[in-house]
Amino acid sequence: MSYQVLARKWRPRSFETLVGQEHVVRALTHALDQQRLHHAYLFTGTRGVGKTTIARILAKALNCEIGITSKPCGACSSCQEIDAGRFVDLIEVDAATNTKVDEMRQLLENAAYAPTRGRFKVYVIDEVHMLSTSAFNAMLKTLEEPPEHIKFILATTDPQKIPVTVLSRCLQFNLKQMPQGHIVDHLARILEAEQVPFEPAALRHIAKGAAGSMRDALSLLDQAIAHGAGRVEEAGVRDMLGTVGEDHLFALLDALAARDVQAALAVAAEMDARSLSFDSALQELATLFHRIALVQMAPGAIADDAERTRLAACAQRLDAEFLQLCYQIAINGRSDLALAPDEYSGFLMTLMRLLAFNPETPSALAIGPPSEPVAHVPAAAAPAAVPSAAPARTAAAPADVGGWHGLLERLKLGGMVRELAHHCELAAQEEGAITLRLNPAHKSLLINKQSQDKLQAALTTHFGRPVRLSIEVGEINGETPAQRAELARTEKHNRAIESLEQDPFVRGMIETFDATINEQSIKPL
Repeated sequence: MSYQVLARKWRPRSFETLVGQEHVVRALTHALDQQRLHHAYLFTGTRGVGKTTIARILAKALNCEIGITSKPCGACSSCQEIDAGRFVDLIEVDAATNTKVDEMRQLLENAAYAPTRGRFKVYVIDEVHMLSTSAFNAMLKTLEEPPEHIKFILATTDPQKIPVTVLSRCLQFNLKQMPQGHIVDHLARILEAEQVPFEPAALRHIAKGAAGSMRDALSLLDQAIAHGAGRVEEAGVRDMLGTVGEDHLFALLDALAARDVQAALAVAAEMDARSLSFDSALQELATLFHRIALVQMAPGAIADDAERTRLAACAQRLDAEFLQLCYQIAINGRSDLALAPDEYSGFLMTLMRLLAFNPETPSALAIGPPSEPVAHVPAAAAPAAVPSAAPARTAAAPADVGGWHGLLERLKLGGMVRELAHHCELAAQEEGAITLRLNPAHKSLLINKQSQDKLQAALTTHFGRPVRLSIEVGEINGETPAQRAELARTEKHNRAIESLEQDPFVRGMIETFDATINEQSIKPL
């Protein structure tokens, strides 16, 4: 006996064995049990999600010899002939090759005759959107008032191309793409029944490559069995699909977190040597950024404990704002691959873009104005230490506020951390502790605890020792960096307006045309 591919051998023959599409199965089951049958059904969805399979199961349910039922017996002659594809009253038409109006008219003329064997004559028209406009018009009357012994089952991957006059005459069901978990479980059951050794990680790669299509997944499984000489192993499946393994992805993440350009280039060179798909690499990298962001924002969204633990380590090393930028760079880099000189150079440029936009770690800077270099003084000539009479905790003075302004300029903070720091003033400072006062109008900046932690980390790096940061909400006594910047912008804008008003040409235009200056449109250079 010749070999039968898995997609045909394991095609579901009943609603109970159908994987996924529970919403469609529930509706059809209830309709069959209650004998509430429509004359025309339309199944829509992408390739390989079960449109034709459900159509055949529905045909069996309508023509089973035990009666109309949601659980056809599968043993009577009608069920067996439908499964074998030779039931005379099940007419399957490929609309892609029968698009003309004459062919549709001939088909509809035969529909007037009573069924030969079954209870109903069932017409399954696949890819119905390929019919011509004239062919659609020819079937409209029959669709609206068909003979009692006729059932139409239409299937399409592009329902937008079907005229609304046809859609309104059909009961429409939209089949969803298969979840990866359902595909993995189904493939595992098939391999156990076929007694083929497999690795669960390999099935996850196949499910991901199938992109929601069970038929594609079974075809890839056939290919994987042949590629692995009767075994389905992760390494073999990755080589077959050209997918990027987690070892490469996490190596790239390590290089990105460490700002190690050479390490990132080495990973890219290894991927190129193994002829891996750089398009898939950027897709997987974007998916990884998405999962890490989920761990940062909503850890409970990751159901797998092992995955959550591994991603949590990456989440601690990557800034939340930078992670969002990484995701955008990855998906844009993927779309730019077609415009690059070649995929390898396009992938390298995306990696270098990720590294170029990685914020540098704040360096240890002195508070206040930069000090002059100090020559080395031998210990013997060093003056005796003078005890300080200053108290341990000092109130904020104008010099302290000026120092806070200068410190923020050198720390070069970004994102929400910068916003928080620039709306604060230095309230008090003591050994190992700094207290900031936040303007009450901006107290919403305290909602994000990560911003406070990052600001404390930056100050710790600056002082070279642990710093305890506390932020209180209260009226500002002096001037925050944000207020100073806004005042500077206002002054520049006013000077620009004054300069423009004194310009002879502008004054001449105002006098000649009775014009006015739109001050909001003026931008100082």
